[in-house]
Amino acid sequence: MEQLSAGKKLDRAFEKLGKKNTLSFELDLDTDVASLKAMDAASDPAPGEEIPDEAAELLSGAKITVAVQSKKPLEESGEKDLVGTAMKVSTPDGDLAEYRVIGDYTYIRADMDAMGKTMGSPLPDADDLPPEAGAMKDVIEGKWVKFNTKEMDKAAAEGQKADGGPTPSLDAKTQKKLVKALREVIAREVEFKTADGGDGTEHVTATAPFRTLITELFGEIRPLVKDLPPGMQLPTDKDLKDAPDAKVTADFTLKNGELSQVDMDLAKLAENAKVKRLGLTLRMREGTRPTAPAGATTIDLDDLMNGFLGGPTMGDAEFDMSGLADEDVPQD
Repeated sequence: MEQLSAGKKLDRAFEKLGKKNTLSFELDLDTDVASLKAMDAASDPAPGEEIPDEAAELLSGAKITVAVQSKKPLEESGEKDLVGTAMKVSTPDGDLAEYRVIGDYTYIRADMDAMGKTMGSPLPDADDLPPEAGAMKDVIEGKWVKFNTKEMDKAAAEGQKADGGPTPSLDAKTQKKLVKALREVIAREVEFKTADGGDGTEHVTATAPFRTLITELFGEIRPLVKDLPPGMQLPTDKDLKDAPDAKVTADFTLKNGELSQVDMDLAKLAENAKVKRLGLTLRMREGTRPTAPAGATTIDLDDLMNGFLGGPTMGDAEFDMSGLADEDVPQD
């Protein structure tokens, strides 16, 4: 009875999330520099391709925060129902990158200095850019900029057409089949236990051998491959035979029946004694409404792609920002 009871409690907690119109959570990678470098070394990187100390430092303290708001309950929502979406990557030293999609615009900002140092490709100082660089100076300085989301989608569609057509997506019927397959594997292979945490909290743990779990999961998905997007390759049982078969446990914390936190210790999957810390923590937050940041500079997509992503140089680019009107959206 305990297995059924614990699984039901977890099912109901996820059902409550689906009935919300707003959802906010924080994903924290619980690791350290030594563990990241040990994992990197085990992958046998080519000389000069080892993970930089700066990148390991950044990843070891990184957190991802996500907020979504919809007109409908999230379980019934499609892309057109979303009012706003926001995601932020932060470190103990501050925010690294952030984007928000509100109304017709996408807003982005990033600590380009920190990202440049981490990637080993420092960017030029904003003061060294020519006057015609325009809004690109704001990008380099880490200020908020915005561009029209529909224009970005149009450019992406044109790129897909040039590559042989648009990338097909999963239809609702196939998605339901995949969810059903996942539920069946979890019910068959995952062991659930529940324990009282006090103060209205309860812990539900889900434990399963990793290799067995993913092998069974892909086994259930393969009959659906005809319904998946063309070109999508699934690993075979032979491909998965070397996957670690250590048991992995996810600890779900429920507060008054609602999911409040998930903790996973993944160090065993590394199969490396030097990997001491490798965990993931997901913390649910009160649903907050994503808002448009005040003072964002409008940037032309051609300028962004050409000047920032390796096209014509800043001095050769034309920064025509006329005719781009601001949208009346909620401001911070």
